[in-house]
Amino acid sequence: MAAKRTTPSQPLVQRPLLIGMVHLPPLPGAPGRSVPKKGRRAARWRARAVSDAKLLQRAGFHGVLVENYGDAPFFKDRVPAETVASMAVAAAAVRDALGPRMAVGVNVLRNDAASALAIAAAADLDFIRVNVLTGAVVADQGVIEGRAAEWMRLRATIAPRVKVFADARVKHAQPLAPRALSEEIRDTLERGGADAVILSGLRTGEPVDEDALEAIRINVPEATLLVGSGADRESIGYFLEHADGVIVGTSIKRGGKTDAPVDAQKARAFVKAARA
Repeated sequence: MAAKRTTPSQPLVQRPLLIGMVHLPPLPGAPGRSVPKKGRRAARWRARAVSDAKLLQRAGFHGVLVENYGDAPFFKDRVPAETVASMAVAAAAVRDALGPRMAVGVNVLRNDAASALAIAAAADLDFIRVNVLTGAVVADQGVIEGRAAEWMRLRATIAPRVKVFADARVKHAQPLAPRALSEEIRDTLERGGADAVILSGLRTGEPVDEDALEAIRINVPEATLLVGSGADRESIGYFLEHADGVIVGTSIKRGGKTDAPVDAQKARAFVKAARA
C-alpha cells in the first residue's frame, strides 16, 4: 500500500520545481509490448519505474511524473482497464519507494484525466498532468476536447488534495480555434481550475518558444508556469528565469533517447545546473 501522509508533501512548493519523467515502457495491452519469457516477471515495467524514480530522487529532483509513454498509439481519452491497473501498480510502487516527502504525479496519455485522478486517489499521489483541460486541439488521435467541468468535480469527490497541472497548447497538437496564448492560459487557470500550466515545444524533447515563454511571464504573472519539454543543462538557467520549474525527460536519459532509462550522471548534472 502507498505510504500515507498527514500533511501535503513539501516539494510542490519548491521554487524552482524540478520534476523528472518516469516513462513507462509498453504496458499490458499496448502494441509494442513484448511477451515476457517463461519464468520472468510480467511486471518488469514496475521495477523499471522504481529504478528511474530512485535515480531522480538521488539526483536531487523534487518530484517525478509517471507516464504511459510506451503505449503509443494512444487512445484520445479513456484508456482500457488494463492500462489503468498497470499504471496504478507502477505509481503505487514509486510512491512507496520514494517516501512521503517526494512529489509523485501521473499522466495518462493521451487525455484520460479521470483515470489519472483515480490512480492518484488510490496511490496517494500529489498531482496529475492533463494535456487538454480546456478548449480543443487537433492531434494524431483526432479532435481532443477538454472536460474540465467533469474532471474538477471528480477531483473534488475522490482526490481533493491532488493538484492539476494542465498543458497550454500541448505538444504534438494544434488548437482547433487559436486565440492569444495568454487568454488560453487565463481560461485554463480561472475557468478550468488548473493549479499550474505547462508550456512545451512542438514535439517531445523540443524546446519551448522563447518569445511565448517570456510573453506568458509578462502577461500572466500570477500563473504557476512550468516548462514541459526541451530543458537541458545548457538551457535550464534561461528557463528558470521565466518559469517556476521544469518537467524534464529526454535530456537526462541514456543516449538522449526518451524511452531509455534515466542516466544518473546526466540527472545529477541537470540538477546542479538548475541550482547554479
